[in-house]
Amino acid sequence: MGAFYESHPYPPSVDDLEGYAARWDDARRRAEAHLLWPGDPCRSERRILVAGCGTTQAAKYALRWPKAQVTGIDLSAQSVAFTEQMKRKYGLANLEVRQLPLERAGDLGQRFDEIVCTGVLHHLPDPDAGLRALREVLEPRGAVQVMVYAPYGRVGIYMIQDYCRRLGVEPTAVEVLDLIESLRALPPDHPLVPPLRKAPDLLTREGLADALLNPLDRSYSVPQLLEFLRRAGLRFGRWMRQAPYLPSCGGPAATPHGPRLMRLPAEEQYAAMELFRGTMMRHTAVAYRDDEPPNLDRIAFDGDAWLDYVPVGLPDTIAVREKLPAGAAAVLINRTHTYTDIYLAIDAEHDELLAGVEGRRTIAEIVQPRGNHSLARDFFQQLWRYDQVVFDTSRSVAPPGRSSPVDEGAG
Repeated sequence: MGAFYESHPYPPSVDDLEGYAARWDDARRRAEAHLLWPGDPCRSERRILVAGCGTTQAAKYALRWPKAQVTGIDLSAQSVAFTEQMKRKYGLANLEVRQLPLERAGDLGQRFDEIVCTGVLHHLPDPDAGLRALREVLEPRGAVQVMVYAPYGRVGIYMIQDYCRRLGVEPTAVEVLDLIESLRALPPDHPLVPPLRKAPDLLTREGLADALLNPLDRSYSVPQLLEFLRRAGLRFGRWMRQAPYLPSCGGPAATPHGPRLMRLPAEEQYAAMELFRGTMMRHTAVAYRDDEPPNLDRIAFDGDAWLDYVPVGLPDTIAVREKLPAGAAAVLINRTHTYTDIYLAIDAEHDELLAGVEGRRTIAEIVQPRGNHSLARDFFQQLWRYDQVVFDTSRSVAPPGRSSPVDEGAG
């Protein structure tokens, strides 16, 4: 694997991170913090490990969290060298970079509040050993973001991987260019065509080599990913964007199967939705150490604790107010969603509640004593499920005796 990434560092390097840095203001940082840690007050001073940082990811984290101490590790000397170049260019005193396989994260001699590992574990000879190594350097109250490939949306990729193996296509510059030209002749209904349309970087030399010619590539269905986390001593917390995994969001809720889907246990709902949607190419999960209680990340709408939640808007959400369905005051969309059925139409009462979401007031303060608490509870639960808000729950007392945070948000 080391030789492959020396020849094909990924993602393709970029020279300018100014636009990226400009997007990260305090509001965006606070929303991300409460997505990972709903029960903790927002703090910027933390230790972050970017495991398998590639060419730019560690530099991006150092830019977006300037008060954090960021460590990036990667197997590729080229990736480390480019990250060092970015460190010098942007004066990133809060960034340390090491050439180190993530399986040896313990060699750093540190523990981390946040670990980010995206697009790496599925390329390791022993992914379980890699994830266990990350778990061992995770602070007891820390959070890990894991992104791995998903199988069903990558069917076309796996078909062309097999095609390339049969032809003996090698990841040389000439052969990659020949492959790019050959793929332009794919039939329009080939399963690879939609991914190529959605991710044009696949048709770059670096993207194509990583996707189609990588010598190690595996994928995880939802049940396989959840078991992968358990084997490593981690507890699933939530999906980074959860609406596609919830049958209560979007088109599935209105089908004859909607009620049956929503009666399933949470993990079964996630698995069913992966099958129903059919085109997920990756899964990104937030997980915690399994020896830590789930109270810090639990979101629950029974009892009264939810009244003390502070809703914090996610920065990629918009309210559309033109060409609306009958009776709607707005349609809420999270622009990071790729499924067009995942939108939330709201009426005038809901719109009035939405206007109160400014990141500091509790739901009780937004609703006011004489407000309709039942309507408010259902609405804020919907906002959360549809990835419109996250919650700062640090002012509330979590209800005792709950075994799993996912039980509250699935049905």
